[in-house]
Amino acid sequence: MTNRERAMAVLRYQSYDRLPVVHFGFWGETLQKWAAEGHLSADEAKKWGDGNPMDAVISGKLGFDFNWYSAFHSASLLRPGFEHRILKEFPDGTRHELDGNGVVVVTRPGARSIPAEIEHTLKDRASWEKEYKPRLQWSEDRVLSGMVRVNDRMLRFDQGGLEFLRKGERDYAYGLHCGSLYGNIRNLLGVEGSCYLQVDDEALFDEIIATVGDLCYRNAKYALESGAKFDFGHFWEDICFKNGPLIAPSTFEEKVGPQYRRITELLKQYGIDIVSLDCDGVIDALIPTWFANGVNTMFPIEVGTWDASIGPWREQFGRGLRGVGGMNKTVFARDRAAIQAEVERLKPLVALGGYIPCPDHRIAPDAKWELVQYYAELMRETFA
Repeated sequence: MTNRERAMAVLRYQSYDRLPVVHFGFWGETLQKWAAEGHLSADEAKKWGDGNPMDAVISGKLGFDFNWYSAFHSASLLRPGFEHRILKEFPDGTRHELDGNGVVVVTRPGARSIPAEIEHTLKDRASWEKEYKPRLQWSEDRVLSGMVRVNDRMLRFDQGGLEFLRKGERDYAYGLHCGSLYGNIRNLLGVEGSCYLQVDDEALFDEIIATVGDLCYRNAKYALESGAKFDFGHFWEDICFKNGPLIAPSTFEEKVGPQYRRITELLKQYGIDIVSLDCDGVIDALIPTWFANGVNTMFPIEVGTWDASIGPWREQFGRGLRGVGGMNKTVFARDRAAIQAEVERLKPLVALGGYIPCPDHRIAPDAKWELVQYYAELMRETFA
């Protein structure tokens, strides 16, 4: 079987010869450290990207079959984005910068975390109509300009990528990224701004959600109508943190749920029955909305400090809910015994079916190259 066949067989509860060994990418600092240690070249570390040719090279060196986050992305963000500008610079090197979303963020030398947000351009209907709505209109080029991995090259959708996708000849699972139906909106408004807007101008809040949802739908529809073949649909959100969602579950169900259903029903029309969604944090309160509206595969199931696992979700939602993720990546900084214990912990979860273990987020800089290799080797031996 190919890795593509294995992955889809697992998620469809079909027979397979062995479990595919997958990952979810790396921090840039991780690759830089591994290059400094001699495991990678500087060029390999620099050119890596999710699902691109260099990703395949690094995956092979570590012993992984492929990166689950391998998908075709159309442009569902602001187009064009805001021009980056440095607004203020302080003696210690701290800066106030305007980013591509029109958000003023604080950056500091050497800082690697998500920057603090201190101002948002999107505040009301006037700023929406002037600065954002025009940047969220659909055009064919949003799809045609997307890049496709064609073996060892990246080609535009309209310059060789489509022909490759129509053939469907690949040995790894490749998805259609269907955008973000709320996460990007949260990025534009900020958590506080999005909460206030729901009350201060509910009609505008609804219009923003509808505009973003329609853009994502039309991108997906155009890609599917082209004859391109995909193995699964995929969404990105990141709208939860360690204590739960960044939006009231009832509001999410009412206003965003229908946007998911519209796209997942479209995917079904083209034979795509696996739809995964990337959301960090404690996602439990939002799973009912996703599951009821056609999203059936949770990813990356962050173990975190809250011990997320597909086990309790399977008890609640049954075999219809699949998963990719849920492997505690922190063991990569420890030793072989920790790796062995983690793989043992995963055994009963794999036995449930419809589940592919995957390091629960990007592999962090404290990971030891040899231990990541050992994990991939042990997974292949254990789940042969």
